[in-house]
Amino acid sequence: MKPHSTKIFRDMVNGIGAFIQSQFMNAPGGQASQGPQKQTDLQGSPPALVGGMPIGSGMSPPPAFMYRGVWIPLVIIIPQGQTRPTFPNVSGGLPKDAFTFVMSHDRFSLEMLDKVEPPTVPDGYGLSVGFYCLVEAVRTIQLVVEGGTPLTGKREKLQGTKSEIVEPKENDQILKDEERSLYEELVNSSWCGMLAALALLLDASTDESATESVLKCQEAYISLCGRLEMSLPRDAFITSICKASLPPHYALTILNTQGNMPQKGLIRAPSQDLQSASSEATDRSQVVAVGTALPTAALPVGAHQGPVMLTAKNIQCMRSLLCVAHCHGGILGSAWHLVLTTLQHLVWILGLKPSSGGSLKASQPDSSGAIITTAVLTELPVLSSMLSRLFESSQYLNDVALHHLIDALCKLSTESMELAYSNREPSLFAVAKLLETGLVNLSRVDILWRPVTAHLLEVSQHPHLGLRNWGAEAITNLVKAALAYKHTPPLQENLRLQASILAPLQDLSTITQPDIRQKQLQCVFQILHDNGDTLHHGWPLILGVIGAVTNDHGEKLVQTAFQSLQLVVTDFLPIIPCCYLEVVVTVASKFGLQKQELNVSLTAIGLLWNISDYFYQNRERIKTELNKSKQEGDTKVTYRSDTKVTDRSGDTKVTDRSEVMTAFDGLWMCLFMRLGDLCVDSRPAVRKSAGQTLFSTISTHGGLLEQASWKKVLWKVLFPLLDNVKKLSSTAPNTKDQSAEGNILIHHSRDTAEKQWAETRVLTLAGVARTFTAQRRILQGFYQEFPHAWALLLEHIEVAALCQNAEISIAAIKSFQEMLLMQKDETAFTLPTLPVKPPVNESINRTGESPEANGKSDNQNEAEETTGNEDYDIALWSAAWKVWLNIGTNATKPPEDSNSLYIPSQAFLTALIQTFPPLLEHIKTRFSVSDLQKLSGVLKRSLTVPVHGDSSPFILPAYPDVSTTPLQEATLQAVEAIIKTVKAGSDTMHNMYPDIFDQLMTYVDYGIRVPKFGKIETKHIGSVRGPTVDWVTMNFVPFAERCVKLIVDMYLATASHPTVIQAHVLQNIIKTFRQPLGLKYGCPSQSTWMLVINSLLSILNKGLPVARKHESEFSSMWSELALTLDEFLFSKNPSPPTMSIEEFQRDESLDCKVVCLMRDDILPYSSTIPLEFTEKVMAILNRGSIHATSSDSFIDTDSSRKLREEFAKTCFETLLQFSYINRSKTGSDSSLTRLAVIALLQRCQEVVKKYSEDEKLSGKCPLPRPRLAEMASVLKAVTTLIASLKKAPQANVEPLVWQHVIQLYPNLVDCTTSHSPSVCKALRDALWEYKDLLTPPTTSPLHNGR
Repeated sequence: MKPHSTKIFRDMVNGIGAFIQSQFMNAPGGQASQGPQKQTDLQGSPPALVGGMPIGSGMSPPPAFMYRGVWIPLVIIIPQGQTRPTFPNVSGGLPKDAFTFVMSHDRFSLEMLDKVEPPTVPDGYGLSVGFYCLVEAVRTIQLVVEGGTPLTGKREKLQGTKSEIVEPKENDQILKDEERSLYEELVNSSWCGMLAALALLLDASTDESATESVLKCQEAYISLCGRLEMSLPRDAFITSICKASLPPHYALTILNTQGNMPQKGLIRAPSQDLQSASSEATDRSQVVAVGTALPTAALPVGAHQGPVMLTAKNIQCMRSLLCVAHCHGGILGSAWHLVLTTLQHLVWILGLKPSSGGSLKASQPDSSGAIITTAVLTELPVLSSMLSRLFESSQYLNDVALHHLIDALCKLSTESMELAYSNREPSLFAVAKLLETGLVNLSRVDILWRPVTAHLLEVSQHPHLGLRNWGAEAITNLVKAALAYKHTPPLQENLRLQASILAPLQDLSTITQPDIRQKQLQCVFQILHDNGDTLHHGWPLILGVIGAVTNDHGEKLVQTAFQSLQLVVTDFLPIIPCCYLEVVVTVASKFGLQKQELNVSLTAIGLLWNISDYFYQNRERIKTELNKSKQEGDTKVTYRSDTKVTDRSGDTKVTDRSEVMTAFDGLWMCLFMRLGDLCVDSRPAVRKSAGQTLFSTISTHGGLLEQASWKKVLWKVLFPLLDNVKKLSSTAPNTKDQSAEGNILIHHSRDTAEKQWAETRVLTLAGVARTFTAQRRILQGFYQEFPHAWALLLEHIEVAALCQNAEISIAAIKSFQEMLLMQKDETAFTLPTLPVKPPVNESINRTGESPEANGKSDNQNEAEETTGNEDYDIALWSAAWKVWLNIGTNATKPPEDSNSLYIPSQAFLTALIQTFPPLLEHIKTRFSVSDLQKLSGVLKRSLTVPVHGDSSPFILPAYPDVSTTPLQEATLQAVEAIIKTVKAGSDTMHNMYPDIFDQLMTYVDYGIRVPKFGKIETKHIGSVRGPTVDWVTMNFVPFAERCVKLIVDMYLATASHPTVIQAHVLQNIIKTFRQPLGLKYGCPSQSTWMLVINSLLSILNKGLPVARKHESEFSSMWSELALTLDEFLFSKNPSPPTMSIEEFQRDESLDCKVVCLMRDDILPYSSTIPLEFTEKVMAILNRGSIHATSSDSFIDTDSSRKLREEFAKTCFETLLQFSYINRSKTGSDSSLTRLAVIALLQRCQEVVKKYSEDEKLSGKCPLPRPRLAEMASVLKAVTTLIASLKKAPQANVEPLVWQHVIQLYPNLVDCTTSHSPSVCKALRDALWEYKDLLTPPTTSPLHNGR
């Protein structure tokens, strides 16, 4: 121990080692074999070998050492702890150890006194003594250092308690410094020589027991060096055992590549006789296995393509290495890497493959390529078991030793990963044993978890399939085992540990390989089944794993993950902490957004609906738990942030809600926003399902929200959704996507993206409008913001209504109608009742007060609220009216050119007009004349819009059916609503009567003259035979007739109104009616003029007295009336030839009604009527009093049937009524009488004169029957007139009348040549009346015509 002392012990050990080495340096037959008796068969050269074992005649293979051709037998066997004499005849007491025996010179000398020659020393005796000296030296050092029984017993003993592992370390702690220095010096002095000798003997040994002794010595030195923390000699001895465990050439390449190899000088470099060394090794021990070499990164590809052979001694050394690692694992430290590398190569050669749990099992011969003998085949399960027990015993290692083991496994696994990058098959030994080590050390999971799982995550990302799968398998097995382990405290109480355990499982989500994701999701599904009830705050991580689906994942992965989500929603929602329910909603929405599997997306939307039902049914419990978790502070929030529990998309959590919104409402907001995201998905089926679910959820459960939360629903869900849908709909392509359709037949209304987005826009707009309607009471509580929201929604409706997509535009109008369903409730802003019934014994109360108290408060303020909100409502509906006008004005504006042709559909226009009556109910208090005029413009243009020829058969009634179209019907309803409102309104509103009349008269005119829509060329529906034209006009006849009736009813009610009188409404009506009456049989429909004449008669009955009363206001009406009557009674359009007698008589009766009107309501009041009008009336009567033929044809056989005899009679009687009959004196109506008689006489003279001329021209051919009938009628009229003149007072008859009577006489005489009996009879009667005129009358002559 002194610094400069002679190292006697070192020299002794080195000397023994040098002696042993020298035994193998002597050539065969050298000095060691000289003697009087030569035994050539035992001297330096081996006997015959069979299977590597020396044999001879009648002898078994002796134990020996053989190295480089030198064979030295082991001639004496001394059990450890005992000594024997040098020669066999020596007996008696012996010293205890071999060193004492060697030094006993006295006894040795006494034995030699009686010998003349020295005895013969057996060959190998020196090597045997040297070998056992080394053994005893090791045992002695072990006794000195450990101070007890050396560890040289059964190495098969496996330590089973922790104390056996820890005890050496405790002994080390109590050693004194002097003792430690002594022990270290003993080891330092002896280990070099000892290693050199033992390594040589181990390499040269051919005997199992001798090999066992050498291995025990090396094991003892490993134990001593480890206890004394001497890593250099420890690693050297471990290297020696590792080298012996592998074939010699294998060891030379593998062990020299270790970067931390100590004492490289002890490991021989590859020699030129490598092949001979390999064959010599097989000679020493029997070959038991042949396999392939494990590729390494230090060697080039193909360096070990040949087979690798393992001998029985290699297996024995492997056992020894396992024993060293098992018994002394706590002191191996960094040498673990060397040990595990060797075991990995041996396992590879033996063909042991990892199985479940990390244990190794013998693979099938075909799969590994290894050839195993029968002797070793039975040992493979034992070796596998020893390997498993080695890593199972790691649970007894201290934390530092465990980290050394894990570090070595990770380093070994890293080498395998690097090897796999070069497309060489890697070993899975390290990964499997990492799993096995982790499974048995779950009691201290916090120590090993992070390094083990971090490395396994790296392995899981490797491109090599087998390596990657085993990495994922290891992680998933560890996570499942860690969750199932009974931790103290329980895992659900140790939130940080639970998050740490689940974190690697979530980190697998960053790996894109589908096989890894599949294992991850299968693990999650298993965890839910086994540990779902104990996850507690681990739910965000589990849900994060389930929800880490992207569009890059395959269909199978999506389905697997979705199965887990379905299990969560169906079975675990009640036990999930309420603060994590938002995560469930978010994950479900992610499955709705994925594009791989449509059915999964649709089912995910169904899950969101189920989740909403769960929220409603458990609302009280959820509210309580959320409020409680908020009051407990931000502990969970910090934890969630540290462990990446928060949603990776950055979404707001429940605990992040502003003060305005409660946590429970925030939960609903999350659900609504997620559904809103799904409403703009690229797939139409998902959009439709999500939209229906969103608005159904809002409608069903919206009543649970606080009033303030509705503001966020508006501005964060509904209006952003409208904007997004509008944007996407306007940019959608209008071409068919053949690749998207596949083999599925799609209806033409949905065969483009534009049409599909149109459906989504329809659904969204209708849903938002319905929400406004249902929740208007709540929404109007925001006095400052609701008008803006109302106007914004109306703006969306206006834009959609003016869209050129018919489906969207109609839906916008329907949404507008939905909004108009809002009624003026007495309590405009009280909170609504729930749309669904709450569960039994549970009431919903937001304010904390009793329902009775709230009810009283509402009743007290009801009247005040109603009065205060009236003006507020008017402002809102005024905005709606402006939007309606904008839609109507822009939609009905005629196109400027044919290139930009867009014609709104009849269905759209009908829906638009149908919205006006309910809208009028809201705006009637501020409806003005200008509004009516704007409305009239919209209605007129709407009616003129044509119908496309392709759709006309489905919209317009079959011609000539008399029925109005839906658009015309809606227009009539709108007009009737206006009339009703104006009648019930104030005097100011009565000023609208003239405009209403003008509007109706315009519609009447449409029935006669079909209007045009801009410059579009159209055809009337009556002239269309099939869809052969582009645009077809409407059939306005039924509509115009309905308007005529409205005019009559309205005028009868308002004829005396000052506004109606001043606006000359009656004159305008007559002027409007003049056109169909003038056309008469030329009207598009015969029913029109019949209705108009009857209506005119009704109107005149009411209006003429008013006109006579207000002469100045009606001065211009009379001429229009006269023209109208004249054009009607003597129409330029003859009756159709197909008219029947009954129809003719019906029409004649109408003409007679008109004459009766003139007789009863006009002529009696001639003094208050302009003279010009009276003259025109008398001219009409004169013209009608004579039968006028409609044809001069000689062969017209039917005209006589159509002579208006009754009409002529009525006219004549009217003339007679106002002639001289029964007039005793000249009155104020004398002018009327004179006009009537003179007109009658002139008309008769014309007919008689023309008849006589025509009869002369006709010769023997008789005139047509109508002419004969007309002549007879005229003659009868003359007869009657002359008789009346004679009876009248002569003072009342003017001389001019008599002159006309006399002038008629020659014409009558000319007709006496007529051959017609009827004419002759009538002529005779007329001439008979002239008998009294042949003598002058008895009165005095007239002077100056008086």
